[in-house]
Amino acid sequence: MTAATRNVPDPRSTARRWLRRRRRWLARRGLLIGTDGGIDTPPRPPSCPEGWRTGPPDFVGVGVQRCGTTRWFDLISSHPEIVRSTRAKELHYFDRFYGGGCTRAELEGYHEYFPRGDGYTTGEWTPLYSTAPWIPPLLAASAPDARLLVLLRDPVERYLSGLQFDTAVARNRGAPLSRYAQLEQFVRGLYHAQLLGLLRHFERSRILVLQYERCTRDPQSQLRLTFEFLGLRDTEFVPELSAHPGRQPEKPTLDPQTRDAYVQAYRDETIRLIEDFPEIDVTLWPNFAHLADRAPSR
Repeated sequence: MTAATRNVPDPRSTARRWLRRRRRWLARRGLLIGTDGGIDTPPRPPSCPEGWRTGPPDFVGVGVQRCGTTRWFDLISSHPEIVRSTRAKELHYFDRFYGGGCTRAELEGYHEYFPRGDGYTTGEWTPLYSTAPWIPPLLAASAPDARLLVLLRDPVERYLSGLQFDTAVARNRGAPLSRYAQLEQFVRGLYHAQLLGLLRHFERSRILVLQYERCTRDPQSQLRLTFEFLGLRDTEFVPELSAHPGRQPEKPTLDPQTRDAYVQAYRDETIRLIEDFPEIDVTLWPNFAHLADRAPSR
């Protein structure tokens, strides 16, 4: 082989490097699908530093997609008493067990993702967990003492944001938007049913329900509330707050008649939500502010 030949790039190596860069790009944007037929699969557990221990997570964010969960997890993780044990915010550990088959060893395998030293708190946030009915019982079996975090948003606005996200994912994969995307995104906004599913397996005191709108308008007070719920010592810690939820330059639009159809479809669910979870301020949800008189007096 001549020197000139040795200097010619191997097209296979070039392709592999491009694929690795592309996968990293997609992963950073949450657009990388799993390898199990499209079902997200968890990454390999991190190594456990000497002197640390692994065990069930102290907290798990379980919902809801397109409600500012990435920003909130990043803000929580900046607290000096929080250790972010994995680079990934979302582990999707339990996604693959939708048909059952999760063994005791696999329940305990979840613990390997959460190394921490004494005095530190750790966890993850996978928004699918609250929506998928098979996951709360598995989570309770694996991490019965975990504190659960839920972020909610005006259901119609969340629906539109989710649909735009699915459209972006499909575009980046070079695929058409799934015919089921609209239905899936609609179901993700049935908050009351999701919270009832969690309450079948966790005590109410172990679930903190936050609002996207409040966390956006007054992040400092809502972070203090979150830190108190997580049992952190320094509840007055203020991280860098300049980061905002991921902005979407454009979202699908709805004509008035269609928007009203969605509002009516979510109406009864939203009424039940604000009756059972009075911490929800429905006046912050533009599509449902008219239901304020159905909320219990504060």
